[in-house]
Amino acid sequence: MGEWLSVQSSRELYQRQIGIEAEELAEVPEEEAEELALIYEAKGLSKERAREIAEQLIADEEMALDTLAREELGINPEELGGSAWEAAATSFVLFALGAIVPVLPYFVLSGLVAVGTSLVLSAVALFVIGAGITLLTGRSVLYSGLRQVGIGLAAAILTYGVGSLIGVTLVG
Repeated sequence: MGEWLSVQSSRELYQRQIGIEAEELAEVPEEEAEELALIYEAKGLSKERAREIAEQLIADEEMALDTLAREELGINPEELGGSAWEAAATSFVLFALGAIVPVLPYFVLSGLVAVGTSLVLSAVALFVIGAGITLLTGRSVLYSGLRQVGIGLAAAILTYGVGSLIGVTLVG
């Protein structure tokens, strides 16, 4: 639900910002034309050319709103955050897959052997995920893998510490 809420809230925020821009465009088009001209001047166009382009854009309300959303707000109106339901489903599946890894050893092992195996499997899985991320980031496999393991280890230690503070113990 958290992922759904995040994507949905972002989409609603973007839609509201575009809605405000549409209202301003309808009520004070000359101010919006001035804003566009200033944006294009800041990008290096001459004052005259920037005003000319702004006036052409303002003449077509749909084009003007699309351009204002992109140039002034930094929002692509065609991509307002994707599907909230797809994001939620993907998040759920990935979370479930990640959560099962440390639990797997407990199906066949017990005691400290299960704990140790769980830690090793979790570290390997985290390293593989971190290493896989390098396909997108171009960073070092070792750096990204170890960073992912470090963050996972920190989360595990924090979770264990909180559990100990509130009196939760593992039996097995």
